[in-house]
Amino acid sequence: MKKLFILILVISTCSIHYAQKEQLLSLKNNLLVNYESESNLLVNSNNEKKSAALAIVYSVLLPGMGELYAGNYSTGQYFTIADGVIWGFFTGFTIYGNNKENDYRSFAKSYGSVNVNGKDGEYFANISLYQNIDEFNTEKELNREFDKVYNTATHYWDWQNSSNRKEYRELWSSSETAFNNVRFAVGALILNRIISAIFAVRAVNNYNKQLSNDISWKVNFELQNQPNLPNNFVMNFQQRF
Repeated sequence: MKKLFILILVISTCSIHYAQKEQLLSLKNNLLVNYESESNLLVNSNNEKKSAALAIVYSVLLPGMGELYAGNYSTGQYFTIADGVIWGFFTGFTIYGNNKENDYRSFAKSYGSVNVNGKDGEYFANISLYQNIDEFNTEKELNREFDKVYNTATHYWDWQNSSNRKEYRELWSSSETAFNNVRFAVGALILNRIISAIFAVRAVNNYNKQLSNDISWKVNFELQNQPNLPNNFVMNFQQRF
């Protein structure tokens, strides 16, 4: 009876030991699968390479956004600020130029007897230099530039005195200067986008290069069997540079 009891006890102990071993192996496999799955998700979400073409598109839409996409907005913020300032100048000069244009057209109509309808920019420039249409046409005829002679019925003007002409010219010059500044602002907007795109591409290249230099981790799971000691479940980390 006593031997039978000892035999049952030994069998039970072995069964428990085997069951624990099976559980540890199962736990190891589950942890390994879960870790690999989570690691793949992290790699896919955080370590994807950036697109230089997409960075260029972002920089063209709004300077600095390409750098933000590449993770280097410390540089890109200056392009964004510059773009906002340039747009401010563009808007201000456009409004000012339009106002001055309305002023000189109204002045020409009131003090120079000018019919402003259908006239081009060259006409408004010419009437700022000559006192009246007869003076202008006489000079063109003497220079045998007959194709530039104005029709007195449709392009008539007469400032009456030089003060009116000079005041008109100041209004016209102010408008033209403002519109020239608008053209410079447009050029600055384009240039800002080109430079931002160049910096964005460099930032993307640096970002992608850094990915290959980042530390990669490898995890190993091991079940250690030691005599006279409980089984140990060991997790090993390895780093690679």
